[in-house]
Amino acid sequence: MFAAPSLLATLLLALAVSANPIVVRDSPVKLPLARRLNVTSVHNLIRHDLARAKHLRARAEALSKGVSPDVFSSDAIIDEPVDNQAVSYIASIGVGSPATTYELIIDTGSSNTWIGAGTSYRPTSTSSKTSNSVSVTYGSGAFTGKTYMPSNGKMMIAVDWLSNSIGPVDLTQGTLSPDFTSLVPTVTDNAFSSGLISGNEIGISFEPTTSIEALNGEISWGGADTSKYIGTIAFAPVTTTTPARLYWGINQSIRYGASTSILSTTAGVVDTGTTLLYIASDAFNRYRSVTGAVLDGTTGLLRITSSQFANLESLFFTINGATFEFTANAQIWPRSLNTALGGSPSSIYLVIADNGGNTGSGLDFINGYAFLERFYTVFDTANKRIGFANTPFTTATTN
Repeated sequence: MFAAPSLLATLLLALAVSANPIVVRDSPVKLPLARRLNVTSVHNLIRHDLARAKHLRARAEALSKGVSPDVFSSDAIIDEPVDNQAVSYIASIGVGSPATTYELIIDTGSSNTWIGAGTSYRPTSTSSKTSNSVSVTYGSGAFTGKTYMPSNGKMMIAVDWLSNSIGPVDLTQGTLSPDFTSLVPTVTDNAFSSGLISGNEIGISFEPTTSIEALNGEISWGGADTSKYIGTIAFAPVTTTTPARLYWGINQSIRYGASTSILSTTAGVVDTGTTLLYIASDAFNRYRSVTGAVLDGTTGLLRITSSQFANLESLFFTINGATFEFTANAQIWPRSLNTALGGSPSSIYLVIADNGGNTGSGLDFINGYAFLERFYTVFDTANKRIGFANTPFTTATTN
């Protein structure tokens, strides 16, 4: 097994037994998250996001076809010249005895958990190598590694990369070799089945920030952190529309101001691995028209003037009957970070972007970090639903 130096690390790896057993007294268990911005231009950021969107579609198509792992690999790899990780959300955990600290990326768009990229994995007496290897592809690359099992048999963890993936377990299909048919239980599944948490769900909180790197988030296993949101959590079932249904997908509509429809009710996904907020091309054109925005040639983002920003109205997201207001300030990129993306310090850029296809694709929007930093989000595996709530930062004017 892996013996972690703290309760949070023990939970993260879903390991219930150690040389000195730890009793979990409180659920949910919370872990801080840091946001790290790593881009050299907005073009790289958009390329990263769009490559990820293409990969989500291709991976879902392969899974829905029930293809063999060999065919799946060729279907799911997207050949895109992506240079940066863009925006990452990092949690630090300890693995092994004695423990080595690793930084893990939090990702709702994949489900295998692995370590060893920034810091090489150091096997200890608490784990044993299995006969399986693992391989996973992404929009911006792929990894192959070895798998290790803790002595309690609760979880298989791969090495040679790093990620704490919290997507649906079906996304692990076909990632092991030679055991192609087995699924790999997720961190949340293992923690729940081991009795480490009382609920098979996680809550994620982010805050708007104007710095390149900031400790501005929290992930809680076992339930929502009531100190992070206002009012009640409104839940929506995972959509039945392919390909969004294979991820954390929902149905939603978007309205601009009092009555201007931008996007009719359709399916898309909520994704921590995407930075901006992407909508179908026809919806994007309606949004650009109603705001008066122009496409900025330098950054590739929509740009508005100061007077247009003063008149910018809120977007309203309706999800399973509940409406969430996405304010004018929420719609713009943090102006203090313009130059970090190659933009002009005096310009105003919008975070709404074109996903590259018209409505009807089954993945007509991606609510990325720009959306998540304004609303508390619960990913409820047990009930196959996603919940949203307002936070103290929903109406913040940070940007």
